[in-house]
Amino acid sequence: MKLACLSGKGGAGKTLVAVNLAAAAGRGTYIDCDVEEPNGRLFLHPQAPEQIPVHTPLPEFDSAKCTGCKACVQFCRFHALIYIKEKPMVFSEVCHSCGGCSLVCPEGAVTETLRPIGHLEIGQRDGLRVVTGVLNPGEASGVPVIREALKLAEGPTVIDCPPGSACSVMESVMTADFCLLVAEPTSFGFHNFKMIHQLATLLGKPCGVVVNKQETPYAPLEHFCQEQGLPVLARIPYDPHIAAATARGELIFETMPEIRPLFSGLLEQIGGMA
Repeated sequence: MKLACLSGKGGAGKTLVAVNLAAAAGRGTYIDCDVEEPNGRLFLHPQAPEQIPVHTPLPEFDSAKCTGCKACVQFCRFHALIYIKEKPMVFSEVCHSCGGCSLVCPEGAVTETLRPIGHLEIGQRDGLRVVTGVLNPGEASGVPVIREALKLAEGPTVIDCPPGSACSVMESVMTADFCLLVAEPTSFGFHNFKMIHQLATLLGKPCGVVVNKQETPYAPLEHFCQEQGLPVLARIPYDPHIAAATARGELIFETMPEIRPLFSGLLEQIGGMA
């Protein structure tokens, strides 16, 4: 079972749910795909983390072989290449490392070099493997780091996705068996919640909902879930004790006994992470 935890916006409680579910499972793999701001490790405290660099291929051009035919520029659908001052120039921010420019070059003037864009941190927490993707500051896309992180999934896996519904989120959920949509019961939260539900639906993923920070039921969210046949699997109350424990970097599954049944029951409802 690969379980992806999503939220339409930052601060909805996606990581809160993901790390406590991973702690409740007690085994398998937790993968933090929120590579621009990963913070699951602040709660799970993996021991002896190992760092593995992540690189992406970037084209290089041999000016002695290049004849200026511009075949590479015309091929690039991402407009990452231009021909200027008698030579091609690459914009690394938009290059998707597809390798197409080297394939279409008739003179063999294009080779590839590896450019570092981030790293993975891999550590252990008892029986749980903790994988954290970290994107270097200023990089335009975290997708290559997410792809490398997901390759390390072993056994039952909790995937902590980036917030929102951009390409990095889609990449994070592509291999998931089930999507857990974490909803903030506010107008803003509900608006973005509908976008991640649409994404999961387009990808054909079965879904369930966790409502976080609930004081009273938020009627538009409740009606939407009923209309869409979305089961609300758990409701986490708006509780200052939960907020304080989270601010201290604690796993509420471990430090708040009254919360343990919520996450244990949630695991059972989605299949026990078998």
